Amino acid sequence: MIKTILIVLALAIVCILIYAATKPDTFRVQRSITIKATPETIFPLISDLHNMQTWSAWEKVDPGMKRTYSGAASGPGAVYEWEGNQEIGQGRMEILDATPPAKITIRMDFIKPFPARNTLEFVLQAEGDSTHVTQAIFGPSPYISKVMSLAFSMDKMIGGKFAESLAELKTIAEKSSAISIPEEKP
Repeated sequence: MIKTILIVLALAIVCILIYAATKPDTFRVQRSITIKATPETIFPLISDLHNMQTWSAWEKVDPGMKRTYSGAASGPGAVYEWEGNQEIGQGRMEILDATPPAKITIRMDFIKPFPARNTLEFVLQAEGDSTHVTQAIFGPSPYISKVMSLAFSMDKMIGGKFAESLAELKTIAEKSSAISIPEEKP
């Protein structure tokens, strides 16, 4: 009886591992929001990595996180490194490309808890008096990630934080935009 149970269990594990191998070799998670502000108002909030502390939901996960900035003050060459608790881990971001006021491309190197290299991208598209902002992360999906995806949804985990971050970015950008636009007198 025990032998039969072990054989069935082993077959189930093999089937799960084979199924994981059929998952895509890359991943992409993205969220978007419309902000009532110009791309010129929003762009510096993203291209200066110091500003991420004010709107990124990841910054709130570990308030005691150690942060280091180097390279350019903003735009290409700006570097932000972090080291935090188990949940936030350790990593490095570097802005590779910034095309004002439309697109910012960042290389993200995760060191702990799992090493990974991904791309983080922000695209800003003007829509009348508003801007459609899309935040996306994408990269390779190694086999261990494929196995983990059977139990954890990366889209839900990361996408939820993206949505929180974009909502906070919206609040800050719209306040900033309201301050910089003089009111018309009747």
